[in-house]
This record gives sequence, structure tokens and C-alpha cells, in this order.
Amino acid sequence: MTSPSHDPSDRRPGADWLLLAAGAAVAAAVTRAVWFTPPERLQGYAQKIFYLHVPSAWVAFLAFALTALSGAFWLFLKDPRLDRFAESSAEVGVIFTTGVLVSGPLWGKPIWGAWWVWDARLTLTLFLWFLYLGYLVLRGVVPEREQRARYSAVVGILGAVLIPFIHLSVYLFNTQHPMPVVANPSGIQMPPVMVKTFFLSLGAFTLLYVALVRSRYALAAERDILDDDVATDR
Repeated sequence: MTSPSHDPSDRRPGADWLLLAAGAAVAAAVTRAVWFTPPERLQGYAQKIFYLHVPSAWVAFLAFALTALSGAFWLFLKDPRLDRFAESSAEVGVIFTTGVLVSGPLWGKPIWGAWWVWDARLTLTLFLWFLYLGYLVLRGVVPEREQRARYSAVVGILGAVLIPFIHLSVYLFNTQHPMPVVANPSGIQMPPVMVKTFFLSLGAFTLLYVALVRSRYALAAERDILDDDVATDR
């Protein structure tokens, strides 16, 4: 018998078609960035990492913000679907943040002359990565489901507080990071062809986030169903 806490739609098979569509979109974005978008005047071809680095950061922030929001709603509603979504979004967010931390040094080395500098934005992003990695470890070591969801919700909410500080770090601190060229108060500071490539990349990475979270959520739902079945058989 299926536990009433589970939505029957949670049992649907993984959306392979969505993963394929996301993969095709990412491939199209990379193709446009590499072969059909001109290099930046000062940074040259190294600037093309921008189309991977910045969308990855935006999607990571989206993932962690949704993790926090789902956790906050779980604290009031105690709906297990919210906890499963928060877990899935956090895990995918860690993947995207890893992409940020890998692509950043690859971009920084030819521009700054160093793989890593203890820049405020870099340091805060690394701390965010460790925090949500700790969130995932916490979920693995707390066996009781409701207690795990409660602790995770608190950590997820506290972690998301870092996001606006990371965004504003270039205004608050003396940093080597340049000022934003897209989310700039004075308007977008990029040629139209680069803007189109950026938003194509952002859309592709967002679709990839949705596809990965959807698949990860399905796994979490199946795990909970199996855990309930085992508990019922005891």
C-alpha cells in the first residue's frame, strides 16, 4: 500500500526527454559561444568562459534560493514533497557551484595571472559551496526523516543569506572581480551579440537545472517509498 504522504505522480518515470532537450540546448549555447560569438576586445578568447561561468553562478543561486524557500515552507506545512525538492535542488546547486569554482580559475589565470586569489566574491562562493556540501552530508547522517528535514531546512535558509552578499561583494569590498556587465544598475554593458549568447546560455543552463532536479526528485521519491515499505514490513 502506498503511503498517503506520497503523491502518485512522484512514481512517474524520469523525464529522459527533458534531459535530452537540456543537453541539446547546452550544446547549442556552447556552439554559439565558441564559434559564432566574437572574442572580447581586451580579454580575447578567454572571455568566452563567461558564457559558462556566469550562467552557472546564476543557476546555482537560483537552486539554493529555491532550496531555502522550500525549506521555509516545509517548516510550516511539513509536506515531504517540499523536503524532497529542497534536497534535489541543493544537490544540483552544488554541481553548478562546482562548475563556477572550476571555470573561474580557468578564466582568471590568463586575465589575473593566477589560478586563485582570495577575492571576496571567490571566497564567499567557496564558503557557499562548503555550506551546501555540509547540507548534503547532514542529510546523510540524520536517519529520522522529519528531524532531517527540519535541520536541513534551517541550514538551507541560513546558506541562502550568503547569496545577496556574493552578488553585492564587488560593491562592498575592494575586489578583483569586475563590476557586473549584465545585472548592472546602468544597464547591460555588452554588445547585443554577446547579450544574445549569454541569455541563450542562461536559458540552456536553467533548463538543465530543471531536468536534473526533476530526475533527482524522482529518485528521492522512490527512496522514500522504499523506506516506507521496509518500515511497514517490520
